[in-house]
Amino acid sequence: MEEQKMGKFQLITKGLIKENPTFVLLLGMCPTLATTTSAINGMSMGLATLFVLVLSNMAISLIAPYIPDKVRIPSYIVVIATFVTLLQFVMQAYVPDIYETLGLFIPLIVVNCIVLGRAEAFANKNGVVDSALDGIGIGLGFTLSLTLLGLVREILGSGSAFGFKFIQGDGILAFVLAPGAFLALGYLIVIFRKLTSKKAE
Repeated sequence: MEEQKMGKFQLITKGLIKENPTFVLLLGMCPTLATTTSAINGMSMGLATLFVLVLSNMAISLIAPYIPDKVRIPSYIVVIATFVTLLQFVMQAYVPDIYETLGLFIPLIVVNCIVLGRAEAFANKNGVVDSALDGIGIGLGFTLSLTLLGLVREILGSGSAFGFKFIQGDGILAFVLAPGAFLALGYLIVIFRKLTSKKAE
């Protein structure tokens, strides 16, 4: 029983550290770089992906045994697209400002390699509970990574954090633009890997 609990716990923690989609696996780089101009934007994109990831993992886990192998991937995409459409309706109704800010990157979750990758690599071979936990772990890892990257870019680019201005004047414009996204991400990957390698030792 203790080992089973540990296994469930590891399904969540692996997405945060060992299989972090941003800093370790380097997946989903397009939304990572494009939507992290602020911490709020990064967190919103991460939570949107987490929502789709958990629900699609659970649904695919349930229907995987009944899907013919030849139409496996198209079927997964239809399932993921259903939850992305649901997410769009919810965001348009309750958080229209964030929906407008993230724009095209919400529907692009359908083809996000993180979501499709977890469906193919994990959800279609495991139970509903394990698939949900896997989605939570990977989704949280993605959300925290995007929030951290957005926070770094926001602090350096505009002297604010989560919209709260604490440095007078303008920041370093480059960090609001694409070159700053690459630079901040590169340094965060190096720091993350240094910290995790020391922890492993």
